[in-house]
Amino acid sequence: MWRKGEGMSPKVKSIIPVLAISLVFLAVAAHSQQEKFKLKPGAAGKLCLNCHPGFGEKLKKAHVHTPVKTGDCSGCHNPHASGHGKLLLAGPGKVCATCHSSILPAGAKSAHNMVAAGECVKCHDPHASNNKYNLLSAGNELCFGCHKGMKETLSGLKFKHKPVEAACLNCHNPHASLSASLLKEEAPGLCVGCHKTESPVFAQIHLNYPVAKSDCTSCHNPHGSNNTGIFYDSVHQPVTKKMCNNCHEESTSASPLNLKRAGSEICKGCHFEMMNGMFAKNRIHWPVLGKDGCLTCHRPHASSQGKLLASPTLKLCGTCHQDTIKRQAASQTKHPPVQEGNCGACHSPHSSDNNMLLLQPSMIDLCATCHEWQKHASHPLGEKVVDPRNANARLQCLSCHRTHGTEYKSMIPFPRVTDLCVQCHTEYKR
Repeated sequence: MWRKGEGMSPKVKSIIPVLAISLVFLAVAAHSQQEKFKLKPGAAGKLCLNCHPGFGEKLKKAHVHTPVKTGDCSGCHNPHASGHGKLLLAGPGKVCATCHSSILPAGAKSAHNMVAAGECVKCHDPHASNNKYNLLSAGNELCFGCHKGMKETLSGLKFKHKPVEAACLNCHNPHASLSASLLKEEAPGLCVGCHKTESPVFAQIHLNYPVAKSDCTSCHNPHGSNNTGIFYDSVHQPVTKKMCNNCHEESTSASPLNLKRAGSEICKGCHFEMMNGMFAKNRIHWPVLGKDGCLTCHRPHASSQGKLLASPTLKLCGTCHQDTIKRQAASQTKHPPVQEGNCGACHSPHSSDNNMLLLQPSMIDLCATCHEWQKHASHPLGEKVVDPRNANARLQCLSCHRTHGTEYKSMIPFPRVTDLCVQCHTEYKR
């Protein structure tokens, strides 16, 4: 006579309790639906298929969402009426959060835009999929569906970081993270999981400087690069030539990572001609004189931006000049240099003899480098034309326009041109 458990492998034995629990769960789910909506016995999950017969194909996919698998359609949908699309019990995202409440952990430093907006279905099929976790597509292709720029960038790189090629999720969390940029861990903690810093080769490559606890992304592009060692596209010459001791103390010293001089003084050692001319100007951009000097705007080792800028110009200038960026964003007529982040088209980033660090003393001449103002209007302008509103001012481009934009067309400070004109031509006011 066969006894319970005889002839079964340990693996099969371990599955039996799981199957039992699953069957109980299915029965409970079906029973709760029957009680709640007074369904006929055995109708839970099957009743919906009477009107949605094509949905049966979904159930054949490799990965089926648990409520669908258990026939608990009413776990997400109201079968009668709802204030939300597709008869959902709550809005998109909120209905998911009833079960998946831990997706956004407390204290998260970064969250995926899709998750924060409750747009779970941008990545997941709520019913079933052939991909794990009910994802709409597998691997990096799902990420590249939104991050098209990253896909294009990676395709053109000579050297790709292997974890990126394999899967974005090697380094990033898909929902939220306690680290910035959805990273599983901040650098260098994330990096040393693969790169063994105790290796003699690691020490040799870094000229015996103790960089194991430094931010690897200050030199290396974590996604890939056209430079060996996946250095950023723009590399500081001392780094390229392995002359770290130009700026830092010797690797054998007690404090090898300390700079030899502070602030802008360290940069003068190589850039003395440019910097001497810069400091000779009447007006100097305050970051140059600040505690961090050049490093306020430039990266010391390598950067993805030209001239070793710490970030794209518009973002970089916007860290201090947020009002200007916001004004441009709200402006009906966009000024191309501001919109494109080309602040250097009008201003010197370091120093100038002119007000507001302008490249030219005359606003009319500066604007004329792009605008043929003589063809634009025949209105008198220049040093000989006094502004009727201010006897100490002269009429020039800024008398009528605001260079960074306004909420009105043509960057004028009034809703209508006539409102602008009558500020000076008072005889036409009514």
